[in-house]
Amino acid sequence: MFRLQAVPIDCAALNRELAAPGAGALVSFEGRVRNSNEGRSVDRLEYEAYPGLAEREMKRILAEAGERFPLLGLACVHRTGALEIGDVAVWVGALSGHRGEAFEACQFVIDELKHRVPIWKKEHYTDGDAEWVNCARCAEHAGHRHPSTK
Repeated sequence: MFRLQAVPIDCAALNRELAAPGAGALVSFEGRVRNSNEGRSVDRLEYEAYPGLAEREMKRILAEAGERFPLLGLACVHRTGALEIGDVAVWVGALSGHRGEAFEACQFVIDELKHRVPIWKKEHYTDGDAEWVNCARCAEHAGHRHPSTK
């Protein structure tokens, strides 16, 4: 499951939704808006997305994760619109029989999302400046595979 939404992400509800009798691990990731980036003070963020393409690409990523890892459930939600410091911008949850696979799947999904999905971030700085930014480190992580998932 993947969705884009303009309203706040309810992480607790999403964690409750991912359930299965054979699950021994639920790993979730909350990407939050922080007050600085690369040495600049950040006041707030805006996210924009290309919904149709973003949804198609995320479905591919979730399918790839399902092929690579023995999962019982997997979900991702990403915010759009204006976000304040501390807001959750993205949530990923991976449910598995064991923690290792759940951790790996969760990292795979967020890394691939950052690299492949058409969602753009505009940072508004405390000095009044603003700019669209990308994640330079995302390309380093995308494509990384744990040896056990080859």
